[in-house]
Amino acid sequence: MTKVLIKETQNPTILKFEFEDFITKNESFEFKNIDEAKASPLAQQLFYLPFVKTVYISGNFVAIEKFSIVEWQDVQDDVAEQIELFVSNGGTIITIEENQTKKQPVTVYGETTPNPAALKFVVSKMLTKNAVEFKNIDETAASPLAKELFKFAFVKEVFIDENYISVTKYELNSWDEITLELRTFIKHYIENGGIVLDENFIPKEAKDEAAKEANFDSLDETSQKIINILEEYVKPAVAADGGNIAFDSFDENTRTVKVILQGACNGCPSSTFTLKSGIENMLKSMLNDEKINVEAV
Repeated sequence: MTKVLIKETQNPTILKFEFEDFITKNESFEFKNIDEAKASPLAQQLFYLPFVKTVYISGNFVAIEKFSIVEWQDVQDDVAEQIELFVSNGGTIITIEENQTKKQPVTVYGETTPNPAALKFVVSKMLTKNAVEFKNIDETAASPLAKELFKFAFVKEVFIDENYISVTKYELNSWDEITLELRTFIKHYIENGGIVLDENFIPKEAKDEAAKEANFDSLDETSQKIINILEEYVKPAVAADGGNIAFDSFDENTRTVKVILQGACNGCPSSTFTLKSGIENMLKSMLNDEKINVEAV
């Protein structure tokens, strides 16, 4: 008989029922009711249980979100047994062919960054032309995806740029515990047409940054050179590490360059070393000015 393992998630209303083998081929599905679940006979059967709100099928698990009329500890064993019996009797979990035309398959993989608290999730499609950072859920009007990510208790900050999402976590969880759950969620969200970033609601800070770039011609010559160096030599390397660096200001009297660090770069233990030994030395050399010093805002 097929056996499933019961696993808790960060969301107390959602429980995962894991199989030993994968039950889908690089696809994720979400069903809100029995009518939506025509492609999944298993999901349709689960919706006959009055407390089932949503059924997710992905990878090697079926996840169920419940209504509050019951507690999981009272029903989880019965649900696991029902799933085991259904599969053991030859029931179909998912008919993939019926859903392929509705989905937009994407690939999502995790990359480590120099910041041990941040992980970079790279997506096989362009997400945005604007780098935007979210420090908490109240700042997420521009990003429904970021808002959903903050519902995970371990998510501290979210940074979105080009084709990747950098997530900074709190210390209570290790990446080994949460990477698969985050990657699966992001993949599932994007494949089902979820909005990653609404360009019409970009935070004021990002708009201010765009305005600074638009005023490039009005800046002094040194500031222009600094911006060009950052754009050409620094930003690509920083983006590869899941972060971003933006020019803030240059003080001619103190020869101080102020920059803004975002994403994985913000709070990274090695960021001070990178600023001083990397970027500062580069600017001193390329501008032929040993008095230049770089500070993070």
